[in-house]
Amino acid sequence: MLLLVLKIFTAPIKILFKLILNTILGFFALILINVFGAMIGVTIGVNLVNALVIGCLGVPGVGLLLLLRWLMIT
Repeated sequence: MLLLVLKIFTAPIKILFKLILNTILGFFALILINVFGAMIGVTIGVNLVNALVIGCLGVPGVGLLLLLRWLMIT
């Protein structure tokens, strides 16, 4: 019975840790883009929508925001 309960709860905990790690890596990438991108004129603002995109997608979310920024400029 205890093993069944542990098996049921380990999957959501793994997903939660993966989401947290993905979010941390995404925000670290955002900071790097804003620091080094300022030298060439490419920055991404920090607002609620961008935070949600990066929080859900992580590093690919930063890439998506950069792509959207590039599409809006051209």
